[in-house]
Amino acid sequence: MQVYKFAIVGYGYIGKRHAEIIKSNPYCELIGVCDSEYKEVDVPFYFTLEELLTKDFDVLCVCTPNGLHFEHAWEGILKGKHVIIEKPIALNHREATMLKAAAQSKGVNIFCVMQNRYSPPSQWVKSVIPILGKIYSVKIDCYWNRDERYYKGWKGSKLLDGGTLFTQFSHFIDIMYWLFGDITNVQSKFNDFNHSELTDFEDSGNIIFDFVNGGSGVFNFSTSVFDCNLESTLTIIAENGTIKIGGQYMDKVEYCNIKDYTMPELKPCNPPNDYGYYKGSAMNHNYIYDNVINVLNDTELITTSVDDGIAVVSIIEKMYTNQLSQSYTSRQQ
Repeated sequence: MQVYKFAIVGYGYIGKRHAEIIKSNPYCELIGVCDSEYKEVDVPFYFTLEELLTKDFDVLCVCTPNGLHFEHAWEGILKGKHVIIEKPIALNHREATMLKAAAQSKGVNIFCVMQNRYSPPSQWVKSVIPILGKIYSVKIDCYWNRDERYYKGWKGSKLLDGGTLFTQFSHFIDIMYWLFGDITNVQSKFNDFNHSELTDFEDSGNIIFDFVNGGSGVFNFSTSVFDCNLESTLTIIAENGTIKIGGQYMDKVEYCNIKDYTMPELKPCNPPNDYGYYKGSAMNHNYIYDNVINVLNDTELITTSVDDGIAVVSIIEKMYTNQLSQSYTSRQQ
């Protein structure tokens, strides 16, 4: 297979993670990184994306703050680069669809980073959805800790961060969409319990909705858990069975009772990304890069497409724009 050249814009924690994966893949070559602040690297460093885009490479990896994803991906696409975009691909549906149209016009691909799809429990539950029959009820609970140690720089800014659903929990909204499809009849309640000095937005929420394909859903979340992450769980109640995936990152099958079905032994999950004083979702970025290489070599289809990225942004917009309670909004005025 052909070796492809990659460049990274945004060299913080996640940009460094991308660099590690690129260097470990024999079909990837890292030719440079770009950041607004100088970082010690073993490849050419650039202070502006404009300068980086003058170089010869195939794929731009967008690892900047959320609010810059659209701008930086847009610039890369217009220069004819394929792009890998960290979640979310944009902070609104309009910009997300603009990226898709631009990529189609330039004949390049957009790869969305939705690495939770690759964890063994996620892959397994996807495989059993067809035998569950009608989906009755789905509940997702994401209870994490993010305190003053986390909110530095752009994090917590409405303009650059976007909100808790975009930054912390979009991966789990993607899993929900991947398994059950789009949602409708959304009603949301948000609160800001202990982050009013840290962020411009909510830290907790309770969202109820219906799935377009049938069944009801609940999404509960918080970043107000004391000291450390508690859980990220998915419970499915269906016609032919009940499933619960738990652990801190939906990394354990806690319950499986499906008609005429025996639960197989799953492969172990990769460890979570470790940022020192907190941990995030699983280290599955290597699967994204394997897919990128295979797609560019015409041996595979994109597994996390721009349409998926647009759908996740659209669902988050629905959740934010259909508030039942004005308690959070009024406190901020």
